[in-house]
Amino acid sequence: MNKTDRMLAIILELQRNRMLRAEDLADRFETSVRTIYRDVQALSEAGVPIIGAPGTGYSLMEGYFLPPISFTVEEAVTLLIGTDFIEQRFDQDYEVQAQNSRKKIEAVLPERVRSEADRARQIVRLMRDCETDTDLKEKAAIKTIRQAILEEYQLSFKYNKPSAEEGESRQSLRSTIPHGLVLMAGVWILIAYCEFRQATRHFRLSRMEDLTIVEDKYRLPLDFRMQDYIPKDDRSIIIRVQASPVITGQVKESKTFYMEDMLENAQGMLVTLRVRMLDEVWKWVLGWGAEMEVLEPVALRERVQEEAQLMIRRYT
Repeated sequence: MNKTDRMLAIILELQRNRMLRAEDLADRFETSVRTIYRDVQALSEAGVPIIGAPGTGYSLMEGYFLPPISFTVEEAVTLLIGTDFIEQRFDQDYEVQAQNSRKKIEAVLPERVRSEADRARQIVRLMRDCETDTDLKEKAAIKTIRQAILEEYQLSFKYNKPSAEEGESRQSLRSTIPHGLVLMAGVWILIAYCEFRQATRHFRLSRMEDLTIVEDKYRLPLDFRMQDYIPKDDRSIIIRVQASPVITGQVKESKTFYMEDMLENAQGMLVTLRVRMLDEVWKWVLGWGAEMEVLEPVALRERVQEEAQLMIRRYT
């Protein structure tokens, strides 16, 4: 990074952070502290109001902002595609803000950059699916959850599990402390501390009903950062299935979240999956019909046999 780029980057870092030490900036830009001292001095002489506090660090005078930043074609395309994604996948409030942001970005782009960005965007397009009532319900849930997290309120909802033990209800009332939202493999998931389970749990928005903000304040643990959170992987059941050559291509394209390995062999393809419970891939396995055979575990193999016998009786 040359001196001019580094000086601009120092201003951007100070705008994002209220206070930074010279040592922090030196680590960030992989240079010496002495070089940072010289860069800050040059910025001050150029009129940038940087305040230095001995033993504390540097900060920008309150109210100072950089003039509009120019974008390269690639940067502009990145931002514009990002607004397309936000518009499609977030709630209605963010949909409107994404549209407004796109207009502002396009308005400040020079004609040449805007023209090239438009051409580049034609190469990559995010197609909007036909929204169903379920999609609209999920977007409404995103808005409620986002509001609860930002205002630090608890959430309660009825949660529908895909399966339940004998004598156990599939639906249960949950009171939670919400931590954040995750979009994984096209599925929105709430990360929250569940008072019922006394632990951090993951909840699919599609399985929630009667989502309500509870007027009980909370504060997240000081050591919790959503960006650093790594969920515990408790998928301990290994499933192996043999796919026939007829469907190997389709199985590869299915990309189910639970798939661990695919190994082509003389019989087609050996697929290994890892799950918490058999119900998580039950319908996926059945969907391939006779073109897929369960090798293990025995419990799943027997369950497929039972289902096949029930289907035979129904159709005879």
